[in-house]
Amino acid sequence: MRYLFVLIPLLLLHACSTLKEDPTKDWTAKDFYEEATQALYSGETETAIKHLETLEARFPFDPYAKQAQLDIAYSYYKFDEPDAAISAADRFIRLNPRDPNIDYVYYLKGLVNSKRGSGVLDRWFPKDKSEHEMESLHNAFNDFSTLVRRYPDSSYAADAHQRMIFLRNEIAQHEIKVAEYYLSRKAWLGAANRAKIVIERYEESVWRNRALEIMLTAYREMGLENLAADTQRIIDMNKSPVSNVQRPETELEPPPKKWYQIF
Repeated sequence: MRYLFVLIPLLLLHACSTLKEDPTKDWTAKDFYEEATQALYSGETETAIKHLETLEARFPFDPYAKQAQLDIAYSYYKFDEPDAAISAADRFIRLNPRDPNIDYVYYLKGLVNSKRGSGVLDRWFPKDKSEHEMESLHNAFNDFSTLVRRYPDSSYAADAHQRMIFLRNEIAQHEIKVAEYYLSRKAWLGAANRAKIVIERYEESVWRNRALEIMLTAYREMGLENLAADTQRIIDMNKSPVSNVQRPETELEPPPKKWYQIF
């Protein structure tokens, strides 16, 4: 009995150690990457992230580790973890500032920021992004702008430019709505100042004419006849009629992700 009491704990410890044995302990960097890729294609994004992060931790100097850094950012984007995706993208840029795939990383950052707060139901019940947090839209615009400015020949530049146009209209629309609120409250100076932001920063947006209308109304109400006359001249010179322009179409669907082979 004395020996039995000694053997039982030893057998339990051996069983536990066997159960906890890591099945990936003998995997190579290539094994981890192939399993992660398969998991990602199969929709098992969380598993893909786990394999990619383990790959980078175990094989930090392997060429697959650099590829994993890029794919971790994309995987977090697909997993709807925007903060983690942005952090991973920024880390890739910091560690690989001259990598030929940096244009894709800025494009991915723009996608992440422009999609923040989006959900599955948005396809059937679209949200008005101008009513939500604007910081993400500004960040997305800056990400796409960086891509277009630094890498004009990138395969993503044309799409990024179209997204900039959409985001510019979204941001301008937000300013218009704030200005119209001030108008409803007869806060003429506030209305004029918010409309002026649209003219100064987003002159090419579809909301330019509405901004001029608001400025004209506000200046007249404040008795600023000279400013009102100048605004009226600008309106008269504009070829397109002043009207409430409808909200632009929903943004473009992203093109298929290009799997860059760094190694």
